[in-house]
Amino acid sequence: MRLGVLYSGGKDSTLAAVLLDRFYDVTLVTAHFGVTDDWKHARATARATDFPFERLQLEPDVAEEAVDRIREDGFPRNGIQLVHQHALERAAEEGYDAVADGTRRDDRVPTVSRAQAQSLEDRHGIDYIAPLSGFGRTAVDRIVEDTLDVTVGPSEEITRADYEAELRALLVEADGEAAIEECFPDHEQTYVTDLR
Repeated sequence: MRLGVLYSGGKDSTLAAVLLDRFYDVTLVTAHFGVTDDWKHARATARATDFPFERLQLEPDVAEEAVDRIREDGFPRNGIQLVHQHALERAAEEGYDAVADGTRRDDRVPTVSRAQAQSLEDRHGIDYIAPLSGFGRTAVDRIVEDTLDVTVGPSEEITRADYEAELRALLVEADGEAAIEECFPDHEQTYVTDLR
């Protein structure tokens, strides 16, 4: 069965792919708006981890709406959630038997409720799988330590292909660098360089 894993090149989505590889024909799918070429970072990780890779073009108006929400809220949660839901919908339309992501039990964003998962499955005739949904960050970090080579650092310094990178770029373009400090809290990101 063909499965598309929404993929950023980070530890959570990579671990999800590794866990599901035994049961599915996994393809790493990086959803992007074409604002930056950050998707290339995910492609590099896909090559290093020996998984097939595909790009998935998202609708530009969703990016604009997400940036508007981030600006209005003063934080990124609702904007990123909007993009993740759109990416799941787009992936479900691509002919996969199942779609997955690397969301964990303790993630604040993105999240997928049971009702959202069921709706996605029913409307598209696919399975939605969140293999890390029973794991908290500490458990994931322990597994990752033995499974993946990972670079960790501040969000603005780590190369990755998540939604945040393009939303940041759009926000800077519209409102300048100061908007990043106003809307995005300091946090760490990860970038996988290889399997162990």
